[in-house]
Amino acid sequence: MKIYSWNVNGLRAVIRKGDFQKFIAKHKPDVLCLQETKAEQGQAEIDLPDYEEYWNSASTKGYSGTAIFSRVKPLKVTTGFSAAIRKKYALVDSEGRDSNDEGRVVTAEFAKCFVVSVYTPNAKDDLSRLPLREKAWDPAFLAHCKALEKKKPVVFCGDLNVAHTELDLANPKPNVGNKGFTDEERAGFQAFLDAGFVDTFRLFTQGNGHYSWWSQRANCRARNIGWRIDYVLVSKALAKQVKAARIHTDVMGSDHCPVSITLAR
Repeated sequence: MKIYSWNVNGLRAVIRKGDFQKFIAKHKPDVLCLQETKAEQGQAEIDLPDYEEYWNSASTKGYSGTAIFSRVKPLKVTTGFSAAIRKKYALVDSEGRDSNDEGRVVTAEFAKCFVVSVYTPNAKDDLSRLPLREKAWDPAFLAHCKALEKKKPVVFCGDLNVAHTELDLANPKPNVGNKGFTDEERAGFQAFLDAGFVDTFRLFTQGNGHYSWWSQRANCRARNIGWRIDYVLVSKALAKQVKAARIHTDVMGSDHCPVSITLAR
């Protein structure tokens, strides 16, 4: 079972460029988790007869959004967080924006596991959304995954908007304290590992130089001056079933590239 995740940074643009069609034809994912779709279902002009499509679009048009495309019809699909989690965590930022209304989570239940597509809020250059990340979003999403795990194992993947360690970005020293590499965001990621979830890429590949996002300035992608902020994590119970974990740097069309795992059926 090939599970892919890709922040497309606007699905309609990637389709117009032809990169999405090339990716689907070459990689043939069984389950594809998308982030930053910036569209509603029906706006993206592509026919994928082999896939079921499930979207969670932001209330603000052209912003954020997640989706799951699957060859196998899920048993159930939900969007966002449960009412209990929304009640427990204040998911509204300092400007009054409710991150649960930004289309950031889609959860699909399959026979043997849940698959979650997530687009974690960016802390912003001025770190204005860092309190949201630290106090609400990261703990809420962990609570969401742990609640699912009580029923069956979980695969969650997407743009988590954080580099976990210094090995996960090309220039760690000057970025300490910047968005995506604050102590608070890194601790939020560590909490997933402490809860038993496994960073699948690190099961197979160590060291630096492995990135999934590059700034569109200064020719950063060609120079591989990037960050690893796109992940696939699995419940510990699934770790031995992960046969491969890859970053597909050859796939163009977005400032992010896809990441994937191959899971034994």
